[in-house]
Amino acid sequence: MTLPAVLITGGAKRLGAAMAQQFAADGWHVVIHYRSSRKAAEALATSLPSAETIACDLADGDAAVAMVEKLAARMPDWRALVNSASIFSYDSVTELDPDANRQAMQINALSPVRMTQTYLANSKTPHGRRVVQILDQKLANPNPDFFSYTMSKHALAATIPMQAMAPQRTSDRIYGLAPGAILASHDQTEQEAEVSHLRNLLRRRTWPDEVAKTAVFLAGGHVASGATIYVDSGQHLLSQSRDVIYLEREGLTA
Repeated sequence: MTLPAVLITGGAKRLGAAMAQQFAADGWHVVIHYRSSRKAAEALATSLPSAETIACDLADGDAAVAMVEKLAARMPDWRALVNSASIFSYDSVTELDPDANRQAMQINALSPVRMTQTYLANSKTPHGRRVVQILDQKLANPNPDFFSYTMSKHALAATIPMQAMAPQRTSDRIYGLAPGAILASHDQTEQEAEVSHLRNLLRRRTWPDEVAKTAVFLAGGHVASGATIYVDSGQHLLSQSRDVIYLEREGLTA
């Protein structure tokens, strides 16, 4: 394998698939991780110039670590890990769902951190190793909806500056990438998303390819380690009392 390699968790669908397509277009070998979306992952891999798929349930942290170890052992130029997979289930600030919280903290925070540690300890690329943690604009613009999901993204974000301080090669980088409302989510229709996703400073929709291009840019290591970039048309600069799904449904202004 002569191409630089990237592993994208949750790479079969949605933002993960957009990033897989962009990395492939920019000359990377893409490893598309999936849990249950085998057909979508394989179809996407077939459509790309250089790609493969790998299955793993990130709810099993030990399995996630083993996956990274196996990939590192056989990919000589594994330059980037993009932790994109996450679960987005509803609970609120007044009624935390313990099961949803355990799953969110494991899949959205703990497994990505363990995978990051394992990747940095095992990848043998002679070039810089780059990790991109996919976060959410809710870090800067929190609201009480999707409480456990938001908690998990805050937990993952907190590890980025700490891991950037860890003893490692000076060419290694740890980044955060925080998208805003981009694709229809939870129980939204596409028609609802068309309107609610304009709730940002620029009054425009932010598109998946904008996030994908930013992920590829970060994988180039051109930004100081520990940085987080928001790709949300300025949504994180607002103060929104609820998720945009409910702001729009309930006709709230903020």
